[in-house]
Amino acid sequence: MNALSRSLAVFALLAAGPGSAADATVAYALTNLHWAIYQTPDGKAECPEGFNEGNREQFKKRFPEAATKRSLQATQLQWEIDSWYPTTADDGFHFLEAHGPIALGLNLDGRVGPSDFTSPEGEPGIDNQLYRALGCIKNYRFPDGAIQFFDDEMIGRDPYNRIIVEIAGAGDLVNAPHVQVTLFRGRDPLLYDATGKKVVPGGSQRIDTRWGLRFIRQVHGSITDGVLTTEPADLVYPWAPFFLPTDEYMHAARLRLKLTPTHAEGLMAGYTDIASWYLQMMRSWSTHHQNYGQTSAPALYRALRRLADAYPDPATGANTAISSALRAEFTQVVIVPSSRPDAAALAGRQPTGPYRSPP
Repeated sequence: MNALSRSLAVFALLAAGPGSAADATVAYALTNLHWAIYQTPDGKAECPEGFNEGNREQFKKRFPEAATKRSLQATQLQWEIDSWYPTTADDGFHFLEAHGPIALGLNLDGRVGPSDFTSPEGEPGIDNQLYRALGCIKNYRFPDGAIQFFDDEMIGRDPYNRIIVEIAGAGDLVNAPHVQVTLFRGRDPLLYDATGKKVVPGGSQRIDTRWGLRFIRQVHGSITDGVLTTEPADLVYPWAPFFLPTDEYMHAARLRLKLTPTHAEGLMAGYTDIASWYLQMMRSWSTHHQNYGQTSAPALYRALRRLADAYPDPATGANTAISSALRAEFTQVVIVPSSRPDAAALAGRQPTGPYRSPP
């Protein structure tokens, strides 16, 4: 099938509308992805004490100018060492966690516990301890948070991040009790409108079966009232701000997406591996850039470890993962048939496991 034939097929499907194919297969490319942060206009409900200090503010307090002069190694380089190889030792700084009863996310453990939140829609038992760590750091709040903004924007700009979700057996995209969901990495740029700012449906994508083999994952799901829900599964997925290839690892991840023939949006939630999350943050954002929105890497690391609520290390008993949620938006695409891996390559695909590099 050439490009023109694929485009005509897509337009025919969209024109036919829902219910045109009983066993339709539809694919969506990720266009936006950012950590799910519930925030009020002034931030006082979730951050009553204000927002956290960044590296610069804490550095000045730790090494005051009035003190005896110290060497570069004992000050700036020591801060970099503490950022790249952090510990859980108390540093004397007070970290401000997000408060309040409301958070975005999903009920990951099927229970309603004392540390759980309620969703804005009223669903109890929401597990999102990562929100407590990020919610009062300006870098992760919209519209001014630099890390949140560029993490989101680079999803569309960098093909390394081209996550594809394909749903087989989707029917009319309204109700389907059994669907097969496959995650791939695509190889091609997204299709934008004439303004160059909005991704439009109908673009084609080749599946990356060489360098992207580790991202391929099949899970079961269902569609109820137009909402896709998938079963929990461990995922490794690409996320490279500013063209620095880094992967994220999420235990027991699941999707909850509102579907239309042209778009999908909703949540990806699970237990994020702390080591790989922190490594991605440090590789993507230098100490200088962390200060754009007042992130202190060592302080954030201690918060992540303190709030971690799942997957204890067999040797130490310390939790290695933290409940979390991502806001995700997708646009419909067509997968090039010749790029599709065979069934043997898909069957039983499992992630290789989270990073265990320092920290």
